[in-house]
Amino acid sequence: MSKRFRIAVLGVALVAAAASVQPAAAQSGRLIEPPSNLPRAQRGDKTQNLDRLFEALKIAPDDESAKYIENRIWAIWLASGSDTANLLMTRAKSAIDANDLDLAVQLLDAIVKIKPDYIEAWNRRATLHYMRKEYAQSMEDIRQVLIREPRHFGAMSGLGMILQEFGDEKHALDVFRRALEINPYLPKIDEMVKGLTEKVEGRGI
Repeated sequence: MSKRFRIAVLGVALVAAAASVQPAAAQSGRLIEPPSNLPRAQRGDKTQNLDRLFEALKIAPDDESAKYIENRIWAIWLASGSDTANLLMTRAKSAIDANDLDLAVQLLDAIVKIKPDYIEAWNRRATLHYMRKEYAQSMEDIRQVLIREPRHFGAMSGLGMILQEFGDEKHALDVFRRALEINPYLPKIDEMVKGLTEKVEGRGI
């Protein structure tokens, strides 16, 4: 099984468990979300543009360069190619800002029905389910994201956080490490990896 699909398969196996088990110790905070101010998405072949950006992200020399590249990746992910989906996403964001999560979920439900290949709608809905402690639904949406884009470091980080909350620190560590392979500049994830490494693998001698 390739690395690109290993995380997606892991999510499939854990959805059923998440539906019936309560997390050991819930953490505060939200999953990684796209920045509010993003550049315009590049024109041309979406896959080729993403491939180039991900290669550049791996070798970015500093935080500033990495953030610039990361923002361009988010811009491509957020470009739905559908005026209707864009309108609904704008309304969903307004609902989230107003803390009307029920409405936001309904709007995102509509987006994934009319534009199922729009991965950021799945990702945004995963975040909302996480905020509402609907962990099985969140993990299912994360699975949908990773099936469509196995390099989605935001969804991967979210999966790691949920696994950690359920006490599955070993798989959480695996997921966080994979996320860092894709984006070495993810905020706080490197610290979480260090902490989990000590717990799971023990301190170095």
